[in-house]
Amino acid sequence: MASKENRRITDMGTLKALAHPLRIKLYRALIVARAATASQLGEQVDEAPSLVSYHLRKLAEHGLIEEAEARSGDGRERWWQPASDGISIHDEDFRDAPERAAAHTAAARLFFDQRIEMYRRFLDERGHWGAEWNDAVHDSETMVKLTAPELAQLNKDMQDLLKKYDAQARAREAAGETQGREHVALHVYGFPFRP
Repeated sequence: MASKENRRITDMGTLKALAHPLRIKLYRALIVARAATASQLGEQVDEAPSLVSYHLRKLAEHGLIEEAEARSGDGRERWWQPASDGISIHDEDFRDAPERAAAHTAAARLFFDQRIEMYRRFLDERGHWGAEWNDAVHDSETMVKLTAPELAQLNKDMQDLLKKYDAQARAREAAGETQGREHVALHVYGFPFRP
């Protein structure tokens, strides 16, 4: 990977390239797999490898993914990997013009809708995960009264904690500790509201 840090997206071209329903699915699949071919990804998203290849090239044009070393002896296969460990998209980077703000909102809605779909799929499949995983799953809603700086600090603290767990998990996996390890999605939203 080109970078171990999250890439902050600030330009409209990259935001629009990512804010496509299939492309964000492909990007997420590559984050999970760390490297894959268009055929492998096509099976995951139920799309033809030629269509997947097209969208992977679009992601690569914007530096979101890059070619990876081949993982098999088949020289015809083109392998892809994320160009960084993740991405971040901040509202503040798109507030300077109405069309930029609208594009950010549309992208955020798409990402949110796909996250909801991920959680719904888990709920539908929950019975197949067994007691240990079901006991570990957490779903909560907490309403607190904070200032904007306190909410920003809470977000930073949670991100720091997530980075710690991610680093520990990657180190354990690299050491061969793969037994019982599953991909986990954690969706956190912190936003103001008035009753």
